[in-house]
Amino acid sequence: MGLRVKICGITQPAQGRAIAQLGATALGFICVPQSPRYVTPQQIAQIIAALEDLPQLPDRVGVFANAEEAAIAAALTIAPLTALQLHGNESPEQCHQIRQRWPDLELIKALRIRHTADLEQAQAYEAVVDTLLLDAYHPEQLGGTGLTLDWGAIAAFRPICPWLLAGGLTPDNIQLALSQASPDGIDLSSGVERSPGDKDLGQVAQLMQQLIKTGAEVLIPPPPIGP
Repeated sequence: MGLRVKICGITQPAQGRAIAQLGATALGFICVPQSPRYVTPQQIAQIIAALEDLPQLPDRVGVFANAEEAAIAAALTIAPLTALQLHGNESPEQCHQIRQRWPDLELIKALRIRHTADLEQAQAYEAVVDTLLLDAYHPEQLGGTGLTLDWGAIAAFRPICPWLLAGGLTPDNIQLALSQASPDGIDLSSGVERSPGDKDLGQVAQLMQQLIKTGAEVLIPPPPIGP
């Protein structure tokens, strides 16, 4: 299995399509109204529609935080997502309920890590979700903060399910991060954008080149033909 590459905070159809063509295996859409990267279900549907003729579709991840199931259900009637990411204070019991309701969707639970001891909470979640995501803790923001984790401190993190590394990753530090931690995938947002929600395609391309240098198995598709 290759390294999953998730680019989160997609807000524009053209950028989402270009990022998928550059080799991202998952696109993340922020469904948290308070976020500067928030997109409506209608906007998500428009972005996904721009991907439909690609030879290989990336995973489409809706990012929710402490959302009511009714709000998730309403979004899913409009936006054809393939995964739900819970980035709030959802309990293992809530995760289990959501997984039972939408068994065909990948369920990702983000854990905001302040101290190494916080890794222990993963044990309560790893049996009730498909994938874990480790993000850096910020007292006010749920993600996209640019703060990094102590990668050496999580070097021994080996949950029973796959996990993604997030938190302040950039093309400049990704080689070091992967040399210290051993995630199944990575998740970038602020590290490849000009401003919240406005992705820098040059930075995404640079990220992919850096991943190739690490020896990670990342599929880089050929450049698009024509305009």
